[in-house]
Amino acid sequence: MTTLKAAIVTVTPFQQNCTILFDEEEKRAVVVDPGGEVDRIRAAIERAGLTVEAIWLTHGHIDHAGGAMELKEALGVQILGPHEDDAELLENLETQAQMFGLPGPVRNVTPDRFLVEGETVSFAGHSFEVLHCPGHAPGHVVFFNRKARFAHVGDVLFNGSIGRTDLPGGNHAALIRSIKEKLLPLGDDIGFLCGHGPGGRFGEERRSNPFLVGA
Repeated sequence: MTTLKAAIVTVTPFQQNCTILFDEEEKRAVVVDPGGEVDRIRAAIERAGLTVEAIWLTHGHIDHAGGAMELKEALGVQILGPHEDDAELLENLETQAQMFGLPGPVRNVTPDRFLVEGETVSFAGHSFEVLHCPGHAPGHVVFFNRKARFAHVGDVLFNGSIGRTDLPGGNHAALIRSIKEKLLPLGDDIGFLCGHGPGGRFGEERRSNPFLVGA
């Protein structure tokens, strides 16, 4: 059985976790949420001797998608995701960059394909179910590997907190529903990585996360 691994490159002033998911034996990989500082992301890929097969986006905020087009062109791969409800966010990344005073290059993103609830994306034999989890962003998706008992949750859920909902398209009630109805039922044993800070396990969040206690 080949082994699924993850490497995190923390990028941009937002301290965003660009995640490189890779197969330890085959050295094939995908890059989840290249938010910026593409040179650093590429250097990490090269150091590990990986061949990247695709870029996966969890949602359309600039700190997660700001470097996607640059990395796509550098690696010659496709961008998959998020859900099409984030199309407007992706079409306005350059405006987001101006709002936050971020230096370039930041370019609007046109995914090669949007993702929908229930489909599967994969690389090197590692299959991930796509869950549409709105609330932090309308088109946010989560990638869940049932075999590995692992999820990449983007900015839906954090260790001890949840995604903010005060940005355009945010909805607190929808976010809580996404967590309680889509994520927690997957099982307390599910390990997760997220878009900022350390990961954790769903069971610990269910028991101690102040936004979720009693879920």
